[in-house]
Amino acid sequence: MSGNGELYIVATPIGNLDDLSPRAVGILAEVDLIAAEDTRHTRKLLTRFGIKAEMISYFRGREAERSAAIIARIHRGGRVALVSDAGTPGISDPGWFLVDQALIAGIRVIPVPGPCAAAALVSVAGFAGPGFLFLGFLPPKKKARCDLLSAWRDFDHDLLFYESPRRIIGTLADIITVMGERRLAIGRELTKLNEEIIRGPAPVVLDDLVARPAIKGEFVVMVEHRQAPVPVDDETVFCRLRDLRGKGYSLKDSVAEVSRELKIGKKKVYGAALVVWDKKGLMAAGTQEEDNEN
Repeated sequence: MSGNGELYIVATPIGNLDDLSPRAVGILAEVDLIAAEDTRHTRKLLTRFGIKAEMISYFRGREAERSAAIIARIHRGGRVALVSDAGTPGISDPGWFLVDQALIAGIRVIPVPGPCAAAALVSVAGFAGPGFLFLGFLPPKKKARCDLLSAWRDFDHDLLFYESPRRIIGTLADIITVMGERRLAIGRELTKLNEEIIRGPAPVVLDDLVARPAIKGEFVVMVEHRQAPVPVDDETVFCRLRDLRGKGYSLKDSVAEVSRELKIGKKKVYGAALVVWDKKGLMAAGTQEEDNEN
């Protein structure tokens, strides 16, 4: 195993530069080389903390080539830090390939944890799920996106993913189509000046965004897991039907309303409605209520 150098995976701010940890500042100031997703972007961060360091670009498309050069540098005794434009490398950002190759080469890989948009949203979503599944970025194409959502529709954990401002409207519409009116928590521009967290049923959140003249900023979306149906006792059904009949609703409209409200089958509600409307004979005969029945 190589003991000549080390690779640090350093999390950097997703917006507020003050979120860079003192440990991260120290490591970035001390390493021999910083591999950055965008050296121009990272230079601004380093300047903010008075860090002067040699840098090399490390982005998708050149990961294999750059990884070989970085590992060679470490084997010569160099200490290298990997950073992405924002957040934690390897979480929907370049990083996993270099880490994998470094481990194969026997190099010690050291995490320097810190900002992560996904973790930030989870901490304030307010969902009581048993856990969550992180999906990264959803597929950009509608069919592939819907297929993925369908695959996880009945999963008993919350779903968490990133989305772009260009696709957020379409993605929320697909969530409603595939998963129904789930509760959502959406983080936009987290830790930045215009930070916003939107919570509510998917249709309400969608209407909010559609009504805006423009949608800006990257999004983190959390979809609440499928809720187990709450058993509805018969007395609740009867009470609601009697209430609607007293308000002048027809038998047919009352059945539809109670079925929708309590999320139970119309057949069960219809049977109770025949009792409330004193039409038990219709149940035995198998006939249907008249549309204008009161």
